[in-house]
Amino acid sequence: MKPDDAKKIISTAIEREVEAYTFYRTISDKVKDPALKKLFGELAGEEKQHREFLQGMLTKDVAKMSFDAKKDYKVVNAMPSPPLSADMKPLDGLVVSIKKELEAMQMYSQLAGLSTDTEQKFLFTQLQTWKAGTRQDLKISTPTWHSQRSGRTELYQ
Repeated sequence: MKPDDAKKIISTAIEREVEAYTFYRTISDKVKDPALKKLFGELAGEEKQHREFLQGMLTKDVAKMSFDAKKDYKVVNAMPSPPLSADMKPLDGLVVSIKKELEAMQMYSQLAGLSTDTEQKFLFTQLQTWKAGTRQDLKISTPTWHSQRSGRTELYQ
């Protein structure tokens, strides 16, 4: 993989983290329910950490990153998801969030698999693990949150 390709992939990942952070922070600020406020605040904090982690990778010499040049990267072949927006219905936003977390998890898994450097492989595996945890938190919260609030329309302040 060329250094510019690696830089582009990491920059795209940072953009996705910023999008998720903005969505989670905005929803946390708008939602009335204390449990949801806490959940979305924590998710925003995690996305901020992911962004900072990726930005740290960009500060290193990207040319030193090593990937198996014989493999097909297919890292950005995911079907486009709608952008996260605070204007979405909360449940729709959670569903899109779960999908985007899965896409990120798969991307980091592919990058770890393509990495030939042990430290680099570990970094991408760590990001994959973080995304899996975030996705699981969303999946666990969604059915409970939805069933507790069905019929309620005043979710935001």
